[in-house]
Amino acid sequence: MTRYLLATMLVAAAMTSGITPTRAAGQCAPRADIIKALGSKFHESQAGSGLINPNVVLEIFVSDQGSWTVLASDTKGQSCVLSVGEGWDSPTITAAMPGA
Repeated sequence: MTRYLLATMLVAAAMTSGITPTRAAGQCAPRADIIKALGSKFHESQAGSGLINPNVVLEIFVSDQGSWTVLASDTKGQSCVLSVGEGWDSPTITAAMPGA
């Protein structure tokens, strides 16, 4: 529930920062604002990243308590929350991957 509240706050922040309603619906905001909120509210820090294309990076943030957030961040400093969840456990996830 708290994570969905954060997403709602990010949408509100995005709408007041000049992002169009279409982008705000995707839970987008300046990357710095999202990173700050993930750190202060959920104690999440970046665990990994990878290129989607030359202009977009996929980023994964996790906390010691197991919460996680996946962002897509562009070269203009905007990020969109793609997914959030609980129960992050790297060894378990790696073991469940095909071919692991």
